[in-house]
Amino acid sequence: MKLLSLNLGRPKAVDYTDQPDGVTGIDKQPVEGPVRVSAPGQKGTGASGVAGDAVCDTRHHGGNDQAVYAFAREDLDEWERTLGRTLPNGSFGENLTTEGVDVSGAKIGERWRIGPDLLLEVSASRIPCKTFQGHLGEKGWVKRFTQRQRPGAYLRVIEPGEIRAGDPIEIVHRPAHEVTVAFEFRALMTERELLPRVLAAGDALHGEVERTARTYVEKYGARMA
Repeated sequence: MKLLSLNLGRPKAVDYTDQPDGVTGIDKQPVEGPVRVSAPGQKGTGASGVAGDAVCDTRHHGGNDQAVYAFAREDLDEWERTLGRTLPNGSFGENLTTEGVDVSGAKIGERWRIGPDLLLEVSASRIPCKTFQGHLGEKGWVKRFTQRQRPGAYLRVIEPGEIRAGDPIEIVHRPAHEVTVAFEFRALMTERELLPRVLAAGDALHGEVERTARTYVEKYGARMA
């Protein structure tokens, strides 16, 4: 398991985002590194945890619980076959393109050591948006991405450090609960009846996801699917 590519985005003016200034950092390109990764601060003020990476719409992106976004090269390869086009590393706006890691099968609260110092914790799934669809330029992209149920993972920074392409990735902790990134994504996007079970991930949940799940339980009860 390794970090195949480390990708950074620069602010870019586009016509497909609702960011107030009309800019986005989703177009991420590979860099050699080393690059420092650290907790960026709370959502709304903190942006990317990856030094030099732009998160332009801090209303919906960035912050400690979405400090880093990872996507598996294997899933990009599958999308290449589906779409009939080349998808270079960074194409989905991911900071980390991984090799040999089941990113969407990772559990919320799972911890990854990348390189000698950086320790990350899986926090949430990626929710597709208008900017993502505009960036890919694929009709009906949000629906298609949702149906695939391989969303990639956001991670928070537990211990900061420098990383570069080629660094090994080691899973140093994997919780016993059932809540994978893909499971959480299904609960949020297509199978709301799963939301009570998402709470099994405990304190490792993204705060917004926890609130959504608890609101569901208060309204409908903790019925188990």
